[in-house]
Amino acid sequence: MEKSNRRKFIGTAAAVIAVGTAASAMPLSSGKENYPVVHHVFFWLKNPDSKADRDQLVQGVKTLKKIPSVQQLHVGIRADTEKRDVVDSSWGVSELLFFKDLAGQAAYQTHPIHLEFIKNYSHLWSKVVVYDIAEA
Repeated sequence: MEKSNRRKFIGTAAAVIAVGTAASAMPLSSGKENYPVVHHVFFWLKNPDSKADRDQLVQGVKTLKKIPSVQQLHVGIRADTEKRDVVDSSWGVSELLFFKDLAGQAAYQTHPIHLEFIKNYSHLWSKVVVYDIAEA
């Protein structure tokens, strides 16, 4: 009987280990939502050598996170990466916004915070290029 109990214990332990191993190999949810609409904006500064102007615009862009339809916001400045023909390093500040849907992106465009941002910070840029992206 002792051998039978031992075999049963080993079999049960092996099954528990196999289930635990399989579960640990399964991808865990990252907890991140899916935001299929992306609004990527690049700003060219009127004074591209002015760190003060750049920093002021960065602070202004960060206010856009308060708009309810903005799910995520990433504010960036040009990275000092290698120079290649395919890399455009002529801009100064970028904003990358994520929305749940096109209606949220449309609401952002006319939201008072966005309009106030344009009013208060547009004197800092000479050019703006927007890329609106929908998940494929």
